Amino acid sequence: MKILYATSECAPFIKTGGLADVSYALPKALAKSGAEVSVVMPYYKTVKDKFGDKLEFISHFNVPLSWRNIYCGIFKCIQNEVTYYFVDNEYYFLRGSVYGDYDDGERFAYFCKAVLEMLQHIGYYPDIIHANDWQCSMIPLFYKGFYQRIYEYSGIKTMFTIHNIEYQGKVSYSFLEEVLGMDDYYMRFLNFGGCINLMFSAIVLADKITTVSESYADEVKNPYYGHGLDMVLGGVSYKFCGITNGIDTDLFNPQKDESLYRKYSLKSMGGKKICKKRLQEDLGLEKDPDCAIMSMVTRLVAHKGLDLVDCVLDDIMTRRIQLVIVGTGDSRFEHRLRDAAAKYNGRLSVNIRFDPGLASRVYAAADLFLMPSKSEPCGLAQMIAMRYGTIPIVRETGGLKDTVYPINPQTGEGRGFTFKSYNAHDMLDAIDRALKLYYDDKAIFKQIMHKNMEENFGWEKSAEKYLAIYESM
Repeated sequence: MKILYATSECAPFIKTGGLADVSYALPKALAKSGAEVSVVMPYYKTVKDKFGDKLEFISHFNVPLSWRNIYCGIFKCIQNEVTYYFVDNEYYFLRGSVYGDYDDGERFAYFCKAVLEMLQHIGYYPDIIHANDWQCSMIPLFYKGFYQRIYEYSGIKTMFTIHNIEYQGKVSYSFLEEVLGMDDYYMRFLNFGGCINLMFSAIVLADKITTVSESYADEVKNPYYGHGLDMVLGGVSYKFCGITNGIDTDLFNPQKDESLYRKYSLKSMGGKKICKKRLQEDLGLEKDPDCAIMSMVTRLVAHKGLDLVDCVLDDIMTRRIQLVIVGTGDSRFEHRLRDAAAKYNGRLSVNIRFDPGLASRVYAAADLFLMPSKSEPCGLAQMIAMRYGTIPIVRETGGLKDTVYPINPQTGEGRGFTFKSYNAHDMLDAIDRALKLYYDDKAIFKQIMHKNMEENFGWEKSAEKYLAIYESM
């Protein structure tokens, strides 16, 4: 089976969020299961600067996009039995940013059309094109409109995965003619909510729809989570399901992680204590090996629960706790946390930066990991934390609900401390329950920590589920 995985970002080439991790790990797992897998993504400036000398140029052609006829170059490399293709156009992709430009709609329309146009020029016709998020949502539309009647393309099926339903690709009605180059017939697949909605078109036109956890698949059919698309997704239940993401257990592995102060494993946990001691020293925290460290590695935005943390931060700091936060985001949260770090010097460390190495050291050193998201399609951080022996505190939503089962402090069953309502004091109660177990019953706390480290959060089971859907198509 041939699978072409289309994505706007993929580690290690470019990463702005969890999509990049998934785009790296899932194709790798599919290839291990015997599928022939390729990944296609834009050839961004950052990719060109870091990896350009490792890529092979294989073809060039023009992409028709409405009245435009635009150059496209294709570069290639192979890693871990996966072939990576890069779509090159300097006007659209040789920029300092990945997202956020005024012409993002046009940039990714070009990318989607180039992905399909590329196939006949490189002689590669997959069985499945698996498109991800709104940036790749025009692939099913372009396929139906321009390519499905070409003989070599006729057997291709399309899958579309929603990683974050909040970003839907909304553009004006003029986009149909000016960018897509399609006639009014196709407006029926695009017109939604008073504009052209590109994610809506993919939901309607793709052969299968998935999202990144079972619980999130249920939640997005509810208006609170669906961001306007809830009824649409409810109407396509026959082709829509959730498959919970995994993590790359080779990459996120305390026995192999070169970023750590000291590597460790279940058989030799002394390294985790050293990681805690060294992190306290490096971040200027009080040198107290017995004090619980609670960490957050997150974007500092409201839907990640930062408004809850903001509400009860002073209450949290009355506990015997050290808090370490790593991430960037909204300026109001950044300023608030910087002010709080000055107030609680030695007990609160705020690191306003994207730093994967520091993130790994924080996962390893902490005792508890806080993830109080308002919504969380899947979430990878809670699984990474458990992999490093750090017990999560999460709200029961989306993938957090599917991966972090509530702890019974008497029996030691469960994986983390959970709360249901999106409420700051319910979160504080979960923190208090975690601290009580940490200080009052070290044996049960260690039992849970060790059991979490033994859990298999890898991609094998999820890859099998994707393969089963591909085969059904």
